[in-house]
Amino acid sequence: MTKENDQPARPRPILVVVMGVASTGKTTLAKALNERIGLPYIEGDDLHPKANIDKMSIGTPLTDADREPWLELIRTTAEHTIAEQQARLPVGARRAGVMVTSSALKRYYRDILRGTYKPRKVPAPFDPPAPEAIATYFVYIKADDSVLRERMAKREGHFFKPKMLDSQLATLESPEGEDGVVVVPLDANTEEQVRIALEGLAELIGDLDIEPVKERKRGEPEEVAIAEEIEVHKPVE
Repeated sequence: MTKENDQPARPRPILVVVMGVASTGKTTLAKALNERIGLPYIEGDDLHPKANIDKMSIGTPLTDADREPWLELIRTTAEHTIAEQQARLPVGARRAGVMVTSSALKRYYRDILRGTYKPRKVPAPFDPPAPEAIATYFVYIKADDSVLRERMAKREGHFFKPKMLDSQLATLESPEGEDGVVVVPLDANTEEQVRIALEGLAELIGDLDIEPVKERKRGEPEEVAIAEEIEVHKPVE
């Protein structure tokens, strides 16, 4: 009988957060990046409570008190998704993980997403896993103000209003210099952004050990649209 200690260790699960202020193309980059690494995807905006959406729809910037429960929900949703993956995957299988989009403007917002800070006003329904159990990385889309304003002016059908960009830029605390952060330029095309992000994540993580999702053929079920595994290795020093 195989002893528990003799079983191969699970690869450490990862949470990848594509971040930046509004109109930087977080969703576009996250989906393009995820075509290569194939993680369950969470659109952060979809988890905003109705009260937050109502405020943003009339151009009212969110406060820290508005954002804290939302960020906590993103983190706990990611934790639950990873736990469900690990329950399905055999020990020693490929790495579990989640891809998320979130503006993540302040350092302490990012710490909520990392699981290293829990706002006191947000009740804990259960004891969360230790932060080190899930490695959290950020892909930061760095943008020039003038380019952002031009993109925002062309954006239609979204609850975020152009005048709120000033509030986001004033709130932004750049993640540059923090651990686990990859910076990609806004003015690069999506293909180039994906290349930069993959190289940066590979340098931080090593072999991503994740099964990428291929493009589905017409009529093909999503669950069978799996490509051959792509290995991304840490650069040789």
